[in-house]
Amino acid sequence: MSDYNDWIGWGYARSEPMSERLITQYRAMLDGYLARAEVPVGLHWCLAPDAVAPDKLGRDCHPKTGLFLPALPLPRRMWAGGELEFHAPFAPGDLVTRETLIKDVSFKEGRSGKLGFVTQRHSYKVSGEARISERQDIVYREDPKPGEARAPERAEDWPGATAWHITPDPTLLFRFSALTFNGHRIHYDHPYATGVEGYEGLVVHGPMQAVWMMNLATHLMGHLPARFTYRGLSPLICNLPVAIEARESDEGLSLRVRRETDGVATMAATAYR
Repeated sequence: MSDYNDWIGWGYARSEPMSERLITQYRAMLDGYLARAEVPVGLHWCLAPDAVAPDKLGRDCHPKTGLFLPALPLPRRMWAGGELEFHAPFAPGDLVTRETLIKDVSFKEGRSGKLGFVTQRHSYKVSGEARISERQDIVYREDPKPGEARAPERAEDWPGATAWHITPDPTLLFRFSALTFNGHRIHYDHPYATGVEGYEGLVVHGPMQAVWMMNLATHLMGHLPARFTYRGLSPLICNLPVAIEARESDEGLSLRVRRETDGVATMAATAYR
């Protein structure tokens, strides 16, 4: 793999207001799965997306690598996890500036082949004051090989856990893609998702699963977590019923998204008080 150190430290900044339209549409999209808040939790991921003309899109319909992310020699890109620190809530009408910086590029060999990792740092500011500090982990992978997939194990039971239940459908995936301006074809193009990237169907967005857990944590705590960490474990396929679960932990709350069909956890998180 080539040396991508010249990308480390590269960044940019963009601004967008917390508009009434955006708040209204986000509430409509996630009705029933939002904590009480003046600005819904997780809405910051809809702000100031990367927007390029069609000729600057890659095969997955994300902006081509080399524009905002390094062009690693691995074709499949996904949002693997991250960490957020919540300093203060947003208010309607806030002009939010997101400052983005690439902090690290690294490679390793995984069970399914070569993996590339890009770490981004985002700071969401209002009038120069940080409201959210974020680490975002992006992973690049090789195309799937026949027979390489391994069946994930069923998660342990959480007796007494608080749970929300949802069955994500194509309309929900479309709305989330639209609000975040996420063109990734795995969320709406069934032949591409199954035939090229090797999934069993349309894939539910990783950040949407994180949003479910952030809102459940905020609902149970009565306030935003001080810190929230999350990581993807297994793909979540559209039209499968899931439980969004939380239980008390030493740090605050342990959370997960679990497929109700087979008990497999697709994403795990910790919300710190």
